[in-house]
Amino acid sequence: MTGGAAAPEDSGRPIGHSATAENGSLAGGTAHAARIYDYILGGKDHYPADQEAGDAMCREWPALPIHMRANHDWMNRAVRWLAEEAGVRQFLDIGTGVPTSPNIHEIAQATASDSRVVYVDNDPLVLALSQGLLNSTPEGRTSYAEADMRDPQSILGSPAFRDTLDLGEPVALTVVAIVHFLLDEHDAVGIVRRLLEPLPSGSHLAMSIGTAEFAPEEVGRVAREYAARDMPMRLRTFAEAEEFFEGLELVAPGIVQVHKWRPDGREGEAIRDEDIAMYGAVARKP
Repeated sequence: MTGGAAAPEDSGRPIGHSATAENGSLAGGTAHAARIYDYILGGKDHYPADQEAGDAMCREWPALPIHMRANHDWMNRAVRWLAEEAGVRQFLDIGTGVPTSPNIHEIAQATASDSRVVYVDNDPLVLALSQGLLNSTPEGRTSYAEADMRDPQSILGSPAFRDTLDLGEPVALTVVAIVHFLLDEHDAVGIVRRLLEPLPSGSHLAMSIGTAEFAPEEVGRVAREYAARDMPMRLRTFAEAEEFFEGLELVAPGIVQVHKWRPDGREGEAIRDEDIAMYGAVARKP
């Protein structure tokens, strides 16, 4: 899930970003989840519509920025663990969103410079900004696939996937703060399983999954703000989160709120459980 002041008239340019594509789909008149996330995290690649949406959501749940930052910090810890402890050197990131440093390749390549990363998103703005994602170390490689996770084959069949990742070696599939935008008819569990299916034994799944179990009223109001902007959400219970990891070997501490997954002391002030609406976990494919 992705807050303040009145927005200026929509100029069709991301606030604070000077380079835009000529593509009309970047007009910015409609809020987008990835750009709302960027705005609330203090980024610069969003439009007035995204700022308006973020402000409205933060009025409904003032803890939303804390929640989003905790999710981003969890991703950093999970990727660092995968690179340092599990020895993973290949990553497939689904629903990349607007680039926010440190990105997965920066974290992984800081541990192993030969790490390879494929980023996947279907937002034209991400494509326009993706050059920043492609600045790999000479030893490693990063690439970008414009594809929709609701069509796993479009990802698995993409040149970026085929040319960057070696399926003879383990791959970490990272699915961060995205499945709550998949409704029941999309079969989110089935999508994740189809993405995991070609990955070899020793691969890992790292996921964060939206939930309303800790602040149901507040998170429910945020979900209604998303739905009012044509972004309906499907928040999941703990039992529903478990379904994504069936047949996999969960890494300790298992499925927990993201701020409780291997905290490393970099989180700053203590975080209240009721301020976090995301489960996070990492699991190994046997």
